[in-house]
Order: sequence, then C-alpha cells, then structure tokens
Amino acid sequence: MNFEITALIITIASFLILVFFVFKKIPKIKEAPEAEAIFLKKELKEKIKSKTKKATKESANFLEALLHKFLSKVRILSLKVDKKLSDWILKLRERSKKKKIDSYWSEIKESIGKKK
Repeated sequence: MNFEITALIITIASFLILVFFVFKKIPKIKEAPEAEAIFLKKELKEKIKSKTKKATKESANFLEALLHKFLSKVRILSLKVDKKLSDWILKLRERSKKKKIDSYWSEIKESIGKKK
C-alpha cells in the first residue's frame, strides 16, 4: 500500500513539473520564427513524392505480372496432374472389367467341366 501511494505521488509530481515547464516555454515558442525545411524544399518534396508514386506503380505492375505467371504455371501443372489421374482411373476400370470378364468365363468353363 505504501508503494502504491509513493508511486502515485511521484507520478502526480512529475506531471505537474512537466506542465510547469510547458507553460513556462509557451511564450518563447510563440516568438520563434517559422522554421523552413533545411534539407527538403517544396520542389524537392514534390519530386520525391512523384518518383515514389511512379516507383510503387511500376513495382505493383511487376508483382501483378509475376503473380500472373505463377498462377498460370500452377494451373497448367494442375491440369497435367488431372489428366494423369484420369488416365490412371481409366486403366484401373479397364483392369477391373477384364478381371470380371475373365473370372466369369473361367467360372462357366469350370461349371461345364463339372457337368460332363
């Protein structure tokens, strides 16, 4: 409990000291002249803005083209895989039909052989 009271007192005192310094410096801040940009003039700022806009548009176009190529290749790959899988399915169906037909005729031959 003592720690909380001490921390509260320190916080309030720090805030009041900060407010005191701000109010003390306000007249000097009002008297200060309007500062010009030392490094960046208006024209230079405009050039930088226009160049960054142009660069971001170009990079966006590049990324879109790259994404288009990637998605096209993925699509082609998926179509190739689909074709291969459908071929395998057809082969399996043919094998199963052939086995059924072979077993059917072998059963008939065995039943005929048993009747004689």
